[in-house]
Amino acid sequence: MIDFILMDISNGWKTGIMIAAMIAVFYFFLIRPQSQKAKEEEKYRNGLQKGDRVMTAGGIHGTIVSVSAPYAQIEVAQDTRIRVQLSTLNPIPEKKA
Repeated sequence: MIDFILMDISNGWKTGIMIAAMIAVFYFFLIRPQSQKAKEEEKYRNGLQKGDRVMTAGGIHGTIVSVSAPYAQIEVAQDTRIRVQLSTLNPIPEKKA
């Protein structure tokens, strides 16, 4: 009878350890990198200034004319300006040779 009780306890520990390991894997490979990326994007958007080259989420390239949270006005062509939300702005991707 005692062996049966000890076996259940050890299996419970094994299960608990596996669940903790799965939570750790999810945290280090999914949650943590995503939160770090979100912080970097927020830092980028808070640092935007007049004259910065940006790209909208829709792929429109332009230069920032003014920033007034939560919006920015960007010039996409000479004398053509559009107003977009800061959350849609991304840095222009670098060209790979």
